[in-house]
Amino acid sequence: MSIPIVGNAKVMSKGQITLPKDIRSKLGLVTGDRVTLICEEDRVILMNSAVYAMKMLQKEMEGEAEKAGINTDDNVMDLVKDVREACNFLTR
Repeated sequence: MSIPIVGNAKVMSKGQITLPKDIRSKLGLVTGDRVTLICEEDRVILMNSAVYAMKMLQKEMEGEAEKAGINTDDNVMDLVKDVREACNFLTR
């Protein structure tokens, strides 16, 4: 279990805060990145939006490969090959 990073930020007049550098670093945030805020009861979870979107996509896609009969690396490679061939056909 990792040690949590605790930081404080002051809410400015327009509701803006500055995230402490160690938290930005931990989340892999750089200038211009977006964050997702999730409010649960009396706490807020802040996540890198790209990471949040990927986690939601993974959650939605859970079990779909098996339903489509994609169970092995060979199945994945065959699917990639088929998609590439279809894309090549469309661009001719």
